[in-house]
Amino acid sequence: MGMGWCIGLIAAGAILTFAVDWRIDGMNVHLAGLILMAVGTLGLSAYVSVLRRRRVQPPPPAAPVVEEDHRFVP
Repeated sequence: MGMGWCIGLIAAGAILTFAVDWRIDGMNVHLAGLILMAVGTLGLSAYVSVLRRRRVQPPPPAAPVVEEDHRFVP
């Protein structure tokens, strides 16, 4: 689920919760809106945490260790 879908779920849930005055038998529209907002918020937080993990770059490799031979050879 992408970031756009998550924001869309939050927006649709907010519309159902705060802007709609429908009465449907057997369904609470306001509760459905709250559930959509919760799912959108959880999806958005999961997406952002995965996106943050992908953007972390590994540290640069350490410089190779060079060992010099200081023996005296005549």
